[in-house]
Amino acid sequence: MQNLTASPDYRNLLDRISDTYTQGRTRAVRAVNVHLTETYWQVGRHIVEFEQGGKDKAEYGKALISNLSRDLCLRHGRGFSRSNVVYMRLFYQCFPDAQKSQTLSDQLSWSHIVELLKIGEPLERGFYQQQTIRERWSVRELMRQKDSSLFLRLAASKDKAGILQLAAQGQLIEQPADVLREPYVFEFLKIPEPYQVSETQLETVLCDHLQPFLLELGKGFTFVGRQYRVTINNSHYKVDLVFYHRILRCFVLIDLKLGDVQHHDIGQMNLYLGYFANEENVEGDNPPIGIILSRNKDELLVEYATYGMNSQLFVQKYQLYLPDREALRRELELSLREAEADE
Repeated sequence: MQNLTASPDYRNLLDRISDTYTQGRTRAVRAVNVHLTETYWQVGRHIVEFEQGGKDKAEYGKALISNLSRDLCLRHGRGFSRSNVVYMRLFYQCFPDAQKSQTLSDQLSWSHIVELLKIGEPLERGFYQQQTIRERWSVRELMRQKDSSLFLRLAASKDKAGILQLAAQGQLIEQPADVLREPYVFEFLKIPEPYQVSETQLETVLCDHLQPFLLELGKGFTFVGRQYRVTINNSHYKVDLVFYHRILRCFVLIDLKLGDVQHHDIGQMNLYLGYFANEENVEGDNPPIGIILSRNKDELLVEYATYGMNSQLFVQKYQLYLPDREALRRELELSLREAEADE
């Protein structure tokens, strides 16, 4: 008698049932999350409406939250910890529109929403909300991007209209300059200051931490290779890191520099760009982008060294530790105030 478990038809049946179960369980978990998040919004609404019901009720203050947490935990368990009740109330306050809160519940988990609620500035919160949905960040990825001040780094280089668009829509990738960040932050490498690494070692540890590195580079990057060989007239060169950008449909070449960028570094990158445009591009590819990442850059030298270049060549800073969030925030607020004064 033929062994049933060895039958191709049986294996196919087993796979189909397994796939059906996995998909169903995923939908069930998602549905539970949606209903749970909607419920938390309703709880927040009840609390806020109670507080707004008159002076006597408003005076309960912090005691209201503590008492609700204690009594609801007795009835329903630990889901009503004091911090959770605080965030339920804040959820309703930040998203009072029922339709918008419904949309948010459909797209994000409660853990995502809590991380968003920790951001006090509406513009900044809006950016991370859009990016989390657009790029499907996990909670850990969202926390990392918040810690690295991604919004402030991107907004610091934009005008008021650009800042407002960033907050409302997230980061849109439409042209080469849109992939840039200043500075890039590689704190995930955990290289202490003062650091003692060579360019080769830095390149190696970035490749060893490819997932967070790609997250820092941004959406659309696909890793192609490191020390990518370029041969011109029997002379061999190597590009530190090569990526392909799926949205812009072009190669992105990255060279790492520990010290200041020199004019010959820019000339060498321009050589690489010419080679890729002529030798590596295929039909449908756009001109390549070159990014030189350095600890420091002389703005005047970069301006003169790139004079007259039509290629997409950029010199950007990177750092190995988290940026000064408050300094970035002050810079952003100054830009907004200056823009408002000019209106």
